[in-house]
Amino acid sequence: MSTTVDALGERLVAEEGAHLAHNYHPLPVVVSRAEGVWVTDVEGKRYLDLLSAYSALNFGHGHPAILAAAREQLDRLTLTSRAYHNDRLGPFATALSQLCGKDLVLPMNTGAEAVETGIKVARAWGYRTKGIAPDAATIIVANGNFHGRTTTIVGFSDDPVAHDDFGPYAPGFVHVPYGDADAIAAAIDENTAAVLLEPIQGEAGVVLPPEGFLQRVREICTQNNVLFIADEIQSGLGRVGETFACDREGVIPDVYLLGKALGGGILPLSAVVADEDVLGVIRAGEHGSTFGGNPLAAAVGLRVVEMLASGEFQTRAKALGGHLEPALRALIGHGVTAVRIAGLWAGVDIAPAYGTGREVAEKLLTHGVLVKDTHGQTIRIAPPLTIRATELDWAVDQLRQVLSARAG
Repeated sequence: MSTTVDALGERLVAEEGAHLAHNYHPLPVVVSRAEGVWVTDVEGKRYLDLLSAYSALNFGHGHPAILAAAREQLDRLTLTSRAYHNDRLGPFATALSQLCGKDLVLPMNTGAEAVETGIKVARAWGYRTKGIAPDAATIIVANGNFHGRTTTIVGFSDDPVAHDDFGPYAPGFVHVPYGDADAIAAAIDENTAAVLLEPIQGEAGVVLPPEGFLQRVREICTQNNVLFIADEIQSGLGRVGETFACDREGVIPDVYLLGKALGGGILPLSAVVADEDVLGVIRAGEHGSTFGGNPLAAAVGLRVVEMLASGEFQTRAKALGGHLEPALRALIGHGVTAVRIAGLWAGVDIAPAYGTGREVAEKLLTHGVLVKDTHGQTIRIAPPLTIRATELDWAVDQLRQVLSARAG
């Protein structure tokens, strides 16, 4: 085990290893407290969090306004199920629909649930509105996608780690290269219900599509009476310097899939947001969740939406991303081969001679910086949107030191 973990940490890691399924491979750090952009391990060492729980912590750890909303609601009402109405759900749905410029909200819990719900909505719309023959509806998806880990979703993943050994898989998905609008147009036929895309592919390494791609997808979907479903679970809610990544091209999809930051880093909360003519195809009893739309989550989600409505966090992400980008690009040729960045979300490709992304992430850990690797050579940087420019500068300097040491 890495010397990063001390005696207490070693014991806790060993306890996890003995009694948890090994479905994750965490970095060797045991976090016990956090505030803002900093976390503290069980031995008292502090780390700058540049992962933000994959953007679930866009507002940082323990944001006072979000904690206040949660504490107030904890004393009043936490769960009713949707068997009854509660006084928090209506205000949350109203605020979120207004933020998205849509009519209706279908609340769930996790991002994968939002994607599964979006798939069901698209199929129901295809049959009930577009008139696709029963059980014939298809959805176009992109190579390199990551939409979650349920059996339906991994069935249309082309990542062997996510996909292999979990079949048989649900039919009805058509793959095209990411960023290739012509391939989408060619794949559409009379049975196509929707195009499901990440406006920016996160798990793939913060992969940005070609300029104009989202606009072209919007045009193709409109021309062919096909739904455009944007998975904004990681990219949305301020991360890229806009409320949604689709806003970077002035594009409005038919369906937004939201999650992660919507729960304010407090609890899981996701949603499908669309207009009445799309989301209205779902009838009572056809979809739901015991915890979906619970009053505690709705109270937290309402506060998150109120914070986003001010535009403060989007502005911060855009400005700080503009500060971060040249600092990261200065590392190209010095252990970095490429940088892709949108707002405060960056994918940094490590030159193989300097080690894997995992190895660099482990070294950064010893320097007090938390990042996460993906697909071998890439590390992802996604700090809370509350981070300061000086903290970003310090983090980049730590990366520079790690790469310089590995070059030696």
